[in-house]
Amino acid sequence: MTSVLLYLHGFNSSPGSAKAQQMAAWVARHRPDIEMIIPAQPNTPAAAWAAITHSIEEARGRHGARLRLGAVGSSLGGFMATRVAEHHGCRAALINPAVRPHELLQDYLGPQTNPYTDERYELLPAHMDELRALAVPVTAPERLWILQQQEDEVLDYRKALDEYRFARLSLECGGNHAFVGFERYPAQIVRFLGL
Repeated sequence: MTSVLLYLHGFNSSPGSAKAQQMAAWVARHRPDIEMIIPAQPNTPAAAWAAITHSIEEARGRHGARLRLGAVGSSLGGFMATRVAEHHGCRAALINPAVRPHELLQDYLGPQTNPYTDERYELLPAHMDELRALAVPVTAPERLWILQQQEDEVLDYRKALDEYRFARLSLECGGNHAFVGFERYPAQIVRFLGL
């Protein structure tokens, strides 16, 4: 059995984000038997989901039925990781996950620049429709672990508490959207994912 950890970054982020790199460094140091995949997601939702699906299909092509998958997602990546968990029956750790991003990102419509890649693009109402179409109901909350900080300046943490109310929850006072002190969690996340 081959363990694959899929890390999904958030909106206007990249595989170079701090949490993605902290997770990758921990895996390389402590669990080199795990294959870590951090797909560079395109900036629009349907294209991002297609890239995620392609990454999983490539891993299945390499490992076949011997693949054990676990997902970690931050912010919009948490929304996508929820979809991965539902579609593939795997566990996922969601860090300050975006809930109903088609509502949240209404405020960001218009020209965008990804600060990691300098890519310029326009976020359109059609992309909100794509997000709405990608939403899935949570049918197996026991497969999800929500890591949430109350002082998230981007997302209202209470929406995640409601959306994922039957999932495992770690709620911390203070913090921010980047999730202060994430380096405390990789070992626990890998254990939770069963990798």
